[in-house]
Amino acid sequence: MLRPALPLLRGVAAAAVFVLAIGAAAEAAPVKVYAAGSLSSAMAALIEAAGEPPGAFAAPVYGPAGLLADRLSRGETADLFASADIAAPERLAAARPDALVVTFVKNRMCVAAKAAVGLTETGMLDRMLSPDLRLATSTPGNDPGGDYALAVFKRAEALRPGAEKALTGKMLTLVGGPTTMVPIAGKSPGASIFLGDHADLFLYYCSSAAALLKEVPDLTNLPLPDSLEVHPVYAMAVLSREPAAERFALFVLSSKGQAILGRFGFTPLAAAP
Repeated sequence: MLRPALPLLRGVAAAAVFVLAIGAAAEAAPVKVYAAGSLSSAMAALIEAAGEPPGAFAAPVYGPAGLLADRLSRGETADLFASADIAAPERLAAARPDALVVTFVKNRMCVAAKAAVGLTETGMLDRMLSPDLRLATSTPGNDPGGDYALAVFKRAEALRPGAEKALTGKMLTLVGGPTTMVPIAGKSPGASIFLGDHADLFLYYCSSAAALLKEVPDLTNLPLPDSLEVHPVYAMAVLSREPAAERFALFVLSSKGQAILGRFGFTPLAAAP
């Protein structure tokens, strides 16, 4: 069940007081974090800034959030799961009565395109619908990015009848799935879409834009207009009562944690519409 931030803060504070009272009776196992791939750079910075001692965290596991949730539901273990949506953490928490789920940041959706596409904000939907242009997305079901793409297409339907069917029919699910495109060695999946000439446009998270444009500088990148935007919401599930995991969740929600997320292109909750 989704919990508002305040009850989580109270629970974490109580846990912290308890830990201080009893002392560190034994060395805790490293905190295991599973997180959406779109969070990889930000999560590394959050862990570094959290103030925990060296070795407090195991190497985080990153990937499409839907696939990570499936792995956790089949028996893999983590102390904290950070997803690009609310649904996946909620599914895991449903089978774990003590789990806490809280939203912690928002994102936006962008379209990156080859320069020759002539992408503009006013002409974006026309370019996406063009039968001559290939539109890449992530994989619905496996990755929230793909689910958000379908939500964008649904909003497009309200602007132009028939758009949802046309966009769904032409979308190329090149990333975010177990059997999707193999990236070029040393390049990100997003960059490989263009460097390997697999598509002309890519609908993806705006938080990834800076890294993509660094790898492929000649792309045009624009956020979706408000008429198409779906405002992705990220949530995390605290799956254990490991004190360090609860302290880390509290840090992510703090002003310092939110500022770190903002530096990586996310929209802090306090600034979200």
